[in-house]
Amino acid sequence: MREAHPRERTVGVEWYVSDADGVGGRLRDSPADFRVRELEAFDVNPVDAGADDYPYLVLRATLAGWDTNDFAGRLSDAMGISRERVDWAGTKDKYAVTTQLFSVYDAEPEQLPEIRDAEIEVVGRAGRHLSYGDLAGNAFEIAVREPETPENADGITDQLRAFAGDEDGDRIGVPNVFGHQRFGSRRPVTHEVGLAIVRREWRDAVLAYVGNPYEAEPDDTREARAVVDEQAASDDPDWGACLDAMPRKLGYERSMLHRLQERGAGDADTGADSEVDAGDDEPENPWRHAIEAVPSNLQRLFVNAAQSYAFNRILSERLERGLPFHEPVAGDVCCFADTGVDAVRKPDPDRLQRATEDRVDVLSRHCRRGRAFVTAPLIGTETEFADGEPGEIERAVFEDLGLEPELFDLPGNFESTGTRRAILVDTELTVEHDPLTFAFALPSGSYATTVLREYLKTDPTAL
Repeated sequence: MREAHPRERTVGVEWYVSDADGVGGRLRDSPADFRVRELEAFDVNPVDAGADDYPYLVLRATLAGWDTNDFAGRLSDAMGISRERVDWAGTKDKYAVTTQLFSVYDAEPEQLPEIRDAEIEVVGRAGRHLSYGDLAGNAFEIAVREPETPENADGITDQLRAFAGDEDGDRIGVPNVFGHQRFGSRRPVTHEVGLAIVRREWRDAVLAYVGNPYEAEPDDTREARAVVDEQAASDDPDWGACLDAMPRKLGYERSMLHRLQERGAGDADTGADSEVDAGDDEPENPWRHAIEAVPSNLQRLFVNAAQSYAFNRILSERLERGLPFHEPVAGDVCCFADTGVDAVRKPDPDRLQRATEDRVDVLSRHCRRGRAFVTAPLIGTETEFADGEPGEIERAVFEDLGLEPELFDLPGNFESTGTRRAILVDTELTVEHDPLTFAFALPSGSYATTVLREYLKTDPTAL
């Protein structure tokens, strides 16, 4: 193994599994260098199906340089509807050419606008909106610009085949960590916000997001966050001054500040929840009211990022202890593959089985054949820990972070029952050398950067 880049270690990723030097280079010199196409798994009816029975219009959009959330906001604004009526199955990066599905509630094809750098195609109608889980996976075609040692790619591929337990085959494997973009590429704070939310430290959650400047940010953004930190530390914060300083491009931060100004949040407000406001639609706590100014999917993302950070920590500890990823040891919890998906090997976290001493060999055979996966928890209210050494790792990480399953019984969009996630992602991968280009497919929820980080071994902000 090889120590990960320092920026990766801030989000719980401690190691590369390949020892070979990276190829270097850069990604995303242009959006066309990073192409992503959804592998769709959503039933759609013809567009002329009755809107009463099928009230959701389903679109396929090919976007260049659009963040999914920003595009959804632009689409809803142009249609004159609430943004909450627009849904999708997977969030895509801005610096890419992406093809993905959207559903829009109570909409007609003639309402669709023309939007720059977006090709919108009507696919049909559906009886429900798109949500996470309606996506089988994503196919990627990614070019690396100006690699320093492109010849290293083949050696890395051999090492990743060994990690996948497929040294003589065509599949590579990498730890199924959450990539840097899960936490914020330039400013990885979403897990800090989420950890504060889980602990009911609402004030800390708001300030971690709105204040808390990072060196990698633009000057105007960093200076505005410094103003927030300064005012938050005073006895009588001037949130109006914070709004004046905050650039208009930071809309979510400004929404939070508006709510702090409305409620007159001050240093006397500890930010801790009470039993009274924990379930109210209009919480008394001004800090919680502020954090709820962001869209519901971003509220969920905060808690998801906290879960993801803990998951990364668990995988890093498993690597350090030398436990396998491609097959279980006694105590592991495995899940079976989704038999309804052919394009990728997609884990089904609802079909779990413990690798007891008398089941380890059987489950190992299933894993080698691509029928099962070793898992680790994304902690929530329904989490049950593994046994044996894997369970020791899980408990130690959660204890260090101050997390317990019952803490995730949270108000509104912050609540999470948790799930389990495969610790290995494997795929068939092809490499073209002129230019250096990688083509592969991953199940939904896995990141292309988890593969590419092993090849480039560079600052994650370059991925």
